[in-house]
Amino acid sequence: MTDRISVTRLLAALGFLAAALAAGRLEAQAPPAAPPASLLPRPFPATKPSDPKPAAPPPYPPPQGREGGSQPARGGREPDLAYGAYQRGYFLTAFAEATRRVDEKGDARAMTLLGELYSNGLGVPLDEVKAVKWYQLAANRGDRDAMFALAIFHVARRGGLHDRAEAARLFASAAKLGHAAAAYDLGLLYLEGQQFPQDFARAAELFRAAAQQGNAEAQYALATLYKDGKGVEKNPAEAARLLAAAALAENPDAEVEYAIALFNGTGVAKDEAKAAALFRKAALRGSPIAQNRLAILLSVGRGAATNPTEAIKWHLIAKAGGNGDPSLDQFAAKQPPQVRAAAEKAARPWLAVLQQKS
Repeated sequence: MTDRISVTRLLAALGFLAAALAAGRLEAQAPPAAPPASLLPRPFPATKPSDPKPAAPPPYPPPQGREGGSQPARGGREPDLAYGAYQRGYFLTAFAEATRRVDEKGDARAMTLLGELYSNGLGVPLDEVKAVKWYQLAANRGDRDAMFALAIFHVARRGGLHDRAEAARLFASAAKLGHAAAAYDLGLLYLEGQQFPQDFARAAELFRAAAQQGNAEAQYALATLYKDGKGVEKNPAEAARLLAAAALAENPDAEVEYAIALFNGTGVAKDEAKAAALFRKAALRGSPIAQNRLAILLSVGRGAATNPTEAIKWHLIAKAGGNGDPSLDQFAAKQPPQVRAAAEKAARPWLAVLQQKS
């Protein structure tokens, strides 16, 4: 719910990163040393683990206990026409229908939808104060998505709200009602150890609850705890299983970590070809770590055919993204001029985009 707050903004707002690393969470490591002459580390070093990221608010969900959209609901219940209109982008219709349901039935789900529309300026002028009003009315009636939205507003200092204790209370209330993202974010608070005493076991319990509902961020976070044995017994196989699930959901950090597990055979059967394919997938989605690992594999022909041009291309892109590699610099310098020129040409569109972002 609510607006699509960037991960960077949420991390800054919650202050997770510095506190978590200081507390030893997911043990940060120095960048790997330059690889040996073969270029390929044996095994691949673990990446510097990314801190679990606060969950991005999900799209407005279907009403609890009903069919989504405008199809007839089971048991003869009235279909949620407001939600159906919202999903199809008919925001004025969604606003009118939600307003009708509030006026006629005091429908909490419709109140939440009105909060969503006002918080994002969809069909109505953006008005965070009105969004808070509707979210609060819905939360008071027990709507878990409204509780989560209000918590996010407190975290992001929107609508005049900024109370970490209240955000934590709202996350907890929504989590008790089965809200996966709220359980995940509450787990992050237990890792942070500021709002509550630091408790890895409680964080793992909350991550597990969210992970079982398919929350990819929680699957990744729980995997890191199993990998390091924090709050749970160390279990590489369970870590790999969770990383696989999160990677399937296209969590980029999980894609990289699962690819490393596959390459090394850590907690899962060793499969260099599958690792290379997963590195490529994450590389195409912009992960500098994946781009670097893919470049290494392509330079020596592990998991994929040797391809100096592609190896140098991905190395240049990874380097521009902050993941340089002296050994790949040396590898590139030894290649014929035409290979380097082809690689630079192939990398140019990526580099242009990265330069625009910087």
